[in-house]
Amino acid sequence: MPENFNFDEFLRAYIVAALWSSSDDNCEPLDARFSKDDVSFETREMMRLDCAAFVKANAADLVEYCARMKCEQWTGEERAGHDFWLTRNGHGVGFWDRDLDALGDRLTAACESFGEVFLYVGDDARVYC
Repeated sequence: MPENFNFDEFLRAYIVAALWSSSDDNCEPLDARFSKDDVSFETREMMRLDCAAFVKANAADLVEYCARMKCEQWTGEERAGHDFWLTRNGHGVGFWDRDLDALGDRLTAACESFGEVFLYVGDDARVYC
């Protein structure tokens, strides 16, 4: 991990973005009924591994992103985790949409190599991907 990079904030924001932007079979947002505690262990572990790999592979760009994007409401790591989920899944916003020029382009390209992930609710009322 990059020095002074809060991976826990990155991962937490990634999971929150995943729940917020995903819907159940009735088109209801998952975050209306589920929290990060409802995400299955296997899915949380997969998310942690994906996030760790992304952070490790893009450490210098993420440090720059965090310095440029932190604000009063969110840390840079929170914004980066949120944007990692949104960008890798092709949502209408993300790294490419932050007026970051080449930095945003590099992070967007890095996300694309991770592919899309879809969440669903299992019969046990846990969230899976």
